[in-house]
Amino acid sequence: MRNWSAKIIEHGGSKRIAVYFEKNAKLIARIKCLPGAKWSQTLQVWHLPDHTANRIRFNLPQKDNGLNPDKKEVLTDFRHYLITKRYSENTIKTYTEALTSFLKYYNNKEISHINNNDVIVYQHDYILKKKLSVSFQNQIINAIKLYFGILKNNTIVVEKIYRPKQERLLPNVLSKTEIKKILEAHQNIKHKTLLSLIYSCGLRRSELINMKPRDVDSHRMVIIIRLAKGKKDRIVPLSPKILSLLRDYYKQYRPKVWLFEGIKPGSPYSAKSLQNVLKQALEKCKIQKPVTLHWLRHSYATHLLENGTDLRYIQEILGHNSSKTTEIYTHVSTKSLQNVKSPFDDL
Repeated sequence: MRNWSAKIIEHGGSKRIAVYFEKNAKLIARIKCLPGAKWSQTLQVWHLPDHTANRIRFNLPQKDNGLNPDKKEVLTDFRHYLITKRYSENTIKTYTEALTSFLKYYNNKEISHINNNDVIVYQHDYILKKKLSVSFQNQIINAIKLYFGILKNNTIVVEKIYRPKQERLLPNVLSKTEIKKILEAHQNIKHKTLLSLIYSCGLRRSELINMKPRDVDSHRMVIIIRLAKGKKDRIVPLSPKILSLLRDYYKQYRPKVWLFEGIKPGSPYSAKSLQNVLKQALEKCKIQKPVTLHWLRHSYATHLLENGTDLRYIQEILGHNSSKTTEIYTHVSTKSLQNVKSPFDDL
């Protein structure tokens, strides 16, 4: 017998899933671990983002996506598979939305009759005609290969589904001078520490938001990044300057649960607020480039490489699965290029 109930509510201008249960330390600890979980003091209830994975988790009706009943059943089975495989919330959302798009295109065709040529037609007549990105196309293919790879009695040969040619885009990198201007733009110690920690440890935005005070190990001078991309833990070196900044920040703000919290104590700092902190810093130091938080991570990796750090260590620090991902920074490092003399100078 379940000891909770859930329903869709309107809260803070958006739909949320409210979860009701008797006060229980174990249940509170469990719901706190779910991404986006928040406590409403006004409503006296825990609530979560209203998306498909959470609707399935709490046995709520799923949003109508326009699919025929047989396709809806397929999508539900696929979601259950992803959940039991413990894919992240974001991956489940991405893959189910991608597969929904494909199934909707062939809404009136039986699953068992969909073949490899249908995949090609969908890419040509839908993705290319709508001028959708290579990234989106890859997400569709990932979802199709994953679903039809586990489905029996179908006419698709997964191994023959090809991917689009990858774009070879270089990461955006800022100079050390630009980085210094950005990090020194804010007088507010919380804002300064937020941006400084991302750059000094090469963090992803989500890694910073999900960090807790206990993850900072001042004795070993490392920060533990827990359940990062790919559900992997890793450690990154902790700069003495950052440790000093963190201590000053901690004394002033005394966070309760998360290292960086929002306006309400115990709630994590929002991704939107973090982006705004960067935007304000750029305005203050008059940098016109369309800088994102990920540029700080790219800049950190490139500056490490230019300082002579071995690529293997950079790979470990950034949490890359493949060394090929890390090797891209060799193409944006200017250290070697600065030693190349242009023949134009001899004219």
